[in-house]
Order: sequence, then structure tokens, then C-alpha cells
Amino acid sequence: MELIVDNHRVFVFTFGRDFDATKPTILFVHGAGMDHSIWTLQARYFAHHGINAVAVDLPGHGRSGGAPIASIEALADWLVLVPGKLGSEQTKLVGHSMGALICLEAARRHPNVVDGLALLGVAPAMPVHPALLEAAKSNQPLAAELVTSWGHGPTGHFGGNKAPGGWLIGHAQRLLEKASAGVLHNDLAACNNYRAGEEAAAAVQCPTLVIVGDQDRMTPAKQGAKLVNAMPQAQLVSIHGSGHLMMVENPDATLDALIEAIG
Repeated sequence: MELIVDNHRVFVFTFGRDFDATKPTILFVHGAGMDHSIWTLQARYFAHHGINAVAVDLPGHGRSGGAPIASIEALADWLVLVPGKLGSEQTKLVGHSMGALICLEAARRHPNVVDGLALLGVAPAMPVHPALLEAAKSNQPLAAELVTSWGHGPTGHFGGNKAPGGWLIGHAQRLLEKASAGVLHNDLAACNNYRAGEEAAAAVQCPTLVIVGDQDRMTPAKQGAKLVNAMPQAQLVSIHGSGHLMMVENPDATLDALIEAIG
């Protein structure tokens, strides 16, 4: 499905179902340099169980037009325009990594739009190593290699893809490499510059699920727990053996947690 948001074409995937404004809506938001496809193993379940499951390509990502937006705050303000374009008055947001920060900030800034949150691979702050920022700025292949290596836990490095013949690290690298020049650096810089995570968490009043991987080297589990401690209505789920990309490394455990909390 294509929408016009802020005068630019935006792609949202509905996983084989027509959008029905009478049903509850879950909006899935990808992380740095990625697109809607990372949510297939979770969102498709909700789409076929009576819920509008919508995964968006952020501006300048995937099939969406426009330029990448340079700050988490501006991305949050942009994101809440999407439910209105779909005809949904209130929406649950599910975000991963950068997408989780966007969803968190959106819930703080626009509580009338957001009635539930699930934040995956998240931390109050996400500083990015200078070497990774520099590699991304100069569009070196090393940037995608570093993100995918650090982003996967033991499962990702030694196999275990639920899709027969699939390669977890290889798929993630190809996804990052096909992004337009500058997109990954834009996103990593936005994460690096955002420092309001704990402040936003304390202000969010809607029910929130935080999912962490106990082998996550990018946003360690203890950092996700800090957010939960700051939030009035939050619960923490830790996925054993998972790195940062739990929705592809441990898709069943991730889906189970989402179903229990927001399904």
C-alpha cells in the first residue's frame, strides 16, 4: 500500500490483508538502514488474526520516497502522521532499535495517538562507535559488516535461520547494502545524538513491553531494563541466546512475547 505523507510517497506493507479501520492497528517500525521486511515473521501472524498489521518504510528507506529524517524527535513527529493517513485513531507501535527510540519518543510527544508500545533491542541512549559512524559516512561495506556482526548473537553466527536455506547475517548485510548512500549514516547519527530515552520513558503512560536479547552487544539487556524501571506501565522480556536482531534470530520467542503483551 502507498500513502502520501508530508508530500512524499510512503510504502506500508499490510501482509496480504486490506486495511480495515474498524480493527485495532499495530504499526511496526524498522531500525537503522533497514525496511519493513524485517517484521515479516511477526507481523504476518497479527495480520491473519484480526488485527491491522502495518510495517512502514521510513522516509528514504525501502520503497518510500523523500529524504531520510535526521533526528529521532523529527522521526517521531513524522511517524504519528501515518495512522491518520490510514484512518486509525489510536495505534500500538512496535519498534526495533532506532525504530524503538522513534516509537518511544512518539508515545511521549503524541499520547493521544499511541495506546501501546513494544520496544525491541532498545536502550535509553544508543551511542555509536566512531569507527562505525565513519565507515557509514563514507559508504564503506565495512559499515554493514560491523552492524550485522555486532547485531547477531550466537544463533546468527552459527546458523539457525527459521527459513530453510536462509542466512541470517548474509540477509541482513544485503538489506543494509541496498539502502541508498547516506541512509545508514543518517540513522546511526540520529541514534548517537538522542539522549532523552529515560526522560521519555518516565513520561510515557501507555502499557509497554520491552524485549531484550541476553546476548545483545549493541543494546545490552541491562540497558533495556533501565527503561522498564523508568516507565510507569512496563514489563521486560529477555530472550535467551538472542542478540540485537531478535525478530529474525529468535522469531518464535519474539512473537510469543508480542502476542502475550499486545495481541
